[in-house]
Amino acid sequence: MKVRKGYILLTDTRSVLTRLIRLYTKEPYNHASIAFDPELSEVYSFGRKSERNPFIGGFVRENMKSRLFAEAKCAIYSFEVTEDQLDRMKDYIRDLAEKKNEYRYNFIGLFGFLLNRPIERKRAFFCSEFVASVLTEGDLMVCYKPISLIAPRDLQELANLQLVYEGSLFDYKINRLSEKFTFESL
Repeated sequence: MKVRKGYILLTDTRSVLTRLIRLYTKEPYNHASIAFDPELSEVYSFGRKSERNPFIGGFVRENMKSRLFAEAKCAIYSFEVTEDQLDRMKDYIRDLAEKKNEYRYNFIGLFGFLLNRPIERKRAFFCSEFVASVLTEGDLMVCYKPISLIAPRDLQELANLQLVYEGSLFDYKINRLSEKFTFESL
């Protein structure tokens, strides 16, 4: 059985909204995303649909080249999955992507999170709630609390995660690119 890898990306984009959330959480990273390649070419989350408006949100394939992520700090974790687990997680994300207009950002759930009161809504997630749902779909996460109370810091505590990188997201992307070209030129 071939073992594959997935990646959890935790970021601090330094946006106004992120700074407000950080005031409350006191955590270095307040946004979570999931990817299935080390280059982070396809990164998925629930977040802002428009770079300029944080209040219009939903399911997104995040643009790592956007201004929002240009100065982001990050922590990248890898996890091992079987082919079957990977397929289930990708199918789950593909299904969400096909129906993305039916999904919303879970602002109400985010307020419930702040009050430590779970508010789960149909077809609505906030970022870490979404990542936890993907991991649950792949049988990689057993939630010890309601999924609508999962924070990015909770994702860091999963037993099967390995810290791959911590620092500037821009530097990580540049290093991955230079590694790729160096390896391919040999």
